[in-house]
Amino acid sequence: MGDLNAIFAGPYGPLAIFSLRIFDVSLSTIRIILAVRGYKRVVPFIGFFEVLIWVFAVGNAIKFLDSPMHLLGYAAGFATGSYVGMFIEEKLAIGWGTLRIVSTHAGVEMADALREMGFGVTEFGGHGRDGRVEIVYTVCKRRDIERVITEVERWDPTAFITVEEPRDIRFGWMRSASTDRKFSIGSMDEVVRKMNERLRR
Repeated sequence: MGDLNAIFAGPYGPLAIFSLRIFDVSLSTIRIILAVRGYKRVVPFIGFFEVLIWVFAVGNAIKFLDSPMHLLGYAAGFATGSYVGMFIEEKLAIGWGTLRIVSTHAGVEMADALREMGFGVTEFGGHGRDGRVEIVYTVCKRRDIERVITEVERWDPTAFITVEEPRDIRFGWMRSASTDRKFSIGSMDEVVRKMNERLRR
């Protein structure tokens, strides 16, 4: 313990606090994002290590409140950790994305192309300011969003695209990303077709 106190009291103390803050704030950022997305199992596990590191960093920072370098290391570690946490979460690309695409002329073609790529797609007609439009709706893993957008822009570079994050997913062609229950995986088109048949009865 005396060796640790010597490290934090020495010239490398601010750097040690800076490093600890990067770790705990990164974990905090990832934990909050995963909590919002409903990952109930992993969030407490991350929170345990986050608080353990935080207590250690804060406890040593408080001992040296009269040192501007220690305070600077603490604050800089917090700022850097926030960025690192968001960067890691973005690279992990955990979760799902909902894409709503509005095209004036190529909705059917892009829907067929996305199906060939393995995505479930629902398409329907609409009416915009300048006339009839084709609307394509799909849900995919976040890491596949750029692939979907690239394919959409290949068919219609001027297509209007919105990307949202679903809080909960039930049935459809993918498993739920927010619960631990298992759902049957079927075609989204098949689900929509069955719903339409029931409405006609």
